[in-house]
Amino acid sequence: MQARLTNPGVLATDVPKAVNLLYKAAHGSGVAPAVLELVHLRASQINGCSPCVDSGARSMRKHGESDERLFSVAAWRETPYYTDAERAALALTEAATRLADRGDAVPDAIWDAAAQHFTEEELIAVVLWIATTNFFNRINATLKTPAPQQW
Repeated sequence: MQARLTNPGVLATDVPKAVNLLYKAAHGSGVAPAVLELVHLRASQINGCSPCVDSGARSMRKHGESDERLFSVAAWRETPYYTDAERAALALTEAATRLADRGDAVPDAIWDAAAQHFTEEELIAVVLWIATTNFFNRINATLKTPAPQQW
C-alpha cells in the first residue's frame, strides 16, 4: 500500500498534543491497561487499520499478553481467554465502532453489561478510548498508512 502523505504528523502539529491528552484521560482512569489494549485492537481489526492492528498487537505482546489472548481477539465470544469485564468492553467496542449497523447503535443491554464492571469514570474512559482508536483508524485508512508507519 502506498501512503498518501509521507508525514502527516508534521503537517498537523497540534494533533499529537491533543492525542496525548486523550491518552492520559483514558489511561489515567483506573481501567486496566489490558482492557484498553483489547479495545484498541478490536476496534482496529473491525476498521481494517493495519498500523493500529500492528501496533496494538505489538503493545499487547510487550505488556505480557499470551498468544492465546492476542490471537483470538477477533473471536473473543468463542474463546475462554477473557474476563467478564473484558467481554463487556469488547462488546461495547464493537457496538460503538459499528454505529450504523443497527438502529439502536449501542443497545441498553450492551451498556448495562459494561456498567456492571466499570465505574462511570472508567466507562467514559473506555468510550473515549474507543473513539480515539476510531479516530486513528479513520485517519490511517483515509491516508492509506501502511503498518508499522503511524503518526
